[in-house]
Amino acid sequence: GADMVVGSLIKNPGGGLAPIGGYIAGTEKCIENASYRLTSPGLGREVGATLGIMQSFYQGLFLAPTVVGGALKGAIFAANVYEKLGFKVVPNGQESRHDIIQAVEFGFPEGVIAFCEGIQAAAPVDSYVTPEPWAMPGYDSDVIMAAGAFIQGSSIELSADGPIKPPYAVYFQGGLTWQHAKLGILKSLQRLIEKDLVKLP
Repeated sequence: GADMVVGSLIKNPGGGLAPIGGYIAGTEKCIENASYRLTSPGLGREVGATLGIMQSFYQGLFLAPTVVGGALKGAIFAANVYEKLGFKVVPNGQESRHDIIQAVEFGFPEGVIAFCEGIQAAAPVDSYVTPEPWAMPGYDSDVIMAAGAFIQGSSIELSADGPIKPPYAVYFQGGLTWQHAKLGILKSLQRLIEKDLVKLP
């Protein structure tokens, strides 16, 4: 029912390949007005920056269903693993899904930190980095973020973050492939076990 929706191509629709860009969908009038605002009245959608990267855009759009499907499978895997360990997960392992984000509520700050350390260790870029909570502008508590992505800010790639405050929940998403999402979750679990924060049944 929206007149216009906008989004980023470095998120799900870009399939992990679009390095920049966005999309707009909606009524003809809204799209026309947005295109005039972006460029100039009369020119609208007839011009615009492509920066010589149209191949990445088209390949990303082509791969997006497979990439998003893998990320969803990874989120379901994460929900089931952590639910079986006794943690609250949102959505749970059986719920209908409409996003790639999986929340895991630890109830203690060390869980959030260890989880993010494991996700970072599974990253294709900067896996040697250890993320730490810090006072990020715009937040009312310290926040920890793990993301070693090919495209900075591309949340379809493997990442996790969470505020260091009750209920101490971490938000996991992405993985350009199901296998990478699974690796990230297993690395997060490994880090929690190493720090003696969870015990396997």
